[in-house]
Amino acid sequence: MILAARAGRAPGRSQAGPHPLGGSTAVLGGRGANGFTLIELLVTATIVAILASVALPLAELNVKRSHENDLRAALRDIRGAIDAYKQAVDEGRIEKKADASGYPPNLQVLVDGVPDAKSAKKNRIVFLRRLPRDPLNTDPNASAEQTWGLRSYDSPADAPQPGRDVFDVYSLSPATGLNGIAYAQW
Repeated sequence: MILAARAGRAPGRSQAGPHPLGGSTAVLGGRGANGFTLIELLVTATIVAILASVALPLAELNVKRSHENDLRAALRDIRGAIDAYKQAVDEGRIEKKADASGYPPNLQVLVDGVPDAKSAKKNRIVFLRRLPRDPLNTDPNASAEQTWGLRSYDSPADAPQPGRDVFDVYSLSPATGLNGIAYAQW
């Protein structure tokens, strides 16, 4: 009370003063509004929770879409290399046994290369710089070749099995893509 009297105001009365951003502030009982009320904190927390519940599924969807794009690119690269190998065999640039299908015996051959039968220097024909990993395979200890399922020329399309050659590759993931098709059938 003594301090209020010295300041020239009556105790318990409101004091209005200019606000730094314009307008005025009223302080009741000499006490300022220095914090948030519990209601304001609850409303803010609720809004943040709603935004997070919307953003998290979208982030997961973007990650899945990114993995699918990587899978498409890897399958396209490997299948293109397998087709180029077969074409080189058909053109006589790669020696082929009489009973062979003309497809590579394994995926590593596409990276290591094979001697060009039509080259005087026996230059190597390389089909891939490196073998891409299946982006859906999370085993860090598996080699790139071990992340793929292999289908030989002699196996049926609906029940792919490895064999003497590599006719096609597929993902070993049991999951289904955003398009509703299992990754193994891509």
